Amino acid sequence: MKSILVFVSGQSLDHGILKTAFAAARPLSAHIRFLHIRMSATQIVTRMPHSAYASGHALVETLGQLDNETKKCSMTAAQEVREFCADSMIEICENPVATSNVTASWHEEQDSDALERSMFHARHNDLIVATRRHKTSILPYDFLELLVIGCGRPVLVVGSNPVETLTSTILVCWRETPEAARAVSAAMPLLKRARRVILASVDEKNGSAKSALSEVVRQLALNDVGAEIQVIVPEKRRTEEALTAAARDCDANLIVMGAYGHSRARELIFGGCTQAFIDAAEKPILFMH
Repeated sequence: MKSILVFVSGQSLDHGILKTAFAAARPLSAHIRFLHIRMSATQIVTRMPHSAYASGHALVETLGQLDNETKKCSMTAAQEVREFCADSMIEICENPVATSNVTASWHEEQDSDALERSMFHARHNDLIVATRRHKTSILPYDFLELLVIGCGRPVLVVGSNPVETLTSTILVCWRETPEAARAVSAAMPLLKRARRVILASVDEKNGSAKSALSEVVRQLALNDVGAEIQVIVPEKRRTEEALTAAARDCDANLIVMGAYGHSRARELIFGGCTQAFIDAAEKPILFMH
């Protein structure tokens, strides 16, 4: 896990994403690729409701305003990255070299299909760091969900309270699904550097939770990772509520979980862990679909 892709927007949530990316990169001595995708005003207008009816002076004025906004976001993103790297003593270099320190590079693309290019870059890095949805006319509202499902890489989602480290205590949420197994494998570089690892599973009344966790502990031990087991009794709570409480109780810096064990459509209709944590996670979460 040596190449970390970070999406920066030039908006207010960037500070949290920069801190989270650095917290992930530091124990791994990784290279951070900061990426800003800048769309043209014309492309943005085509995504706006009722854009087909815009014309004349109003359209020209809207295009001018959007062009100024995109330029401002681009300049702000680049400046924030430079200042953050300077404050954190991160060397900016276009071509990363073998080093024990964190390095970084800045990349900007213009007039691109934002979702398509985001997916392209995500698939060519080891870890993706992204923030939860916020008001933007550039990316789809469900960009994060599409990224988690479609990029084929682990996605680290910034929590509401950015942390200084991810490897003090890591809570791994286990369920007998392929997604959970892939999440454990994806998180292994961070798990190996964690001071404390807790494997948690919500007891679904079939008696298999403890047996399954014991097998995961065995697997982790073979990878030089010691882990504790925690079987959670839901006590009439939803699964996501029980796991959130467990993360608070152990003061976890990072939560690791498989994403969309059920279909995304079902989660949107009936609710589910992935959607609940994407919508309102307090802690950073590493998802793997």
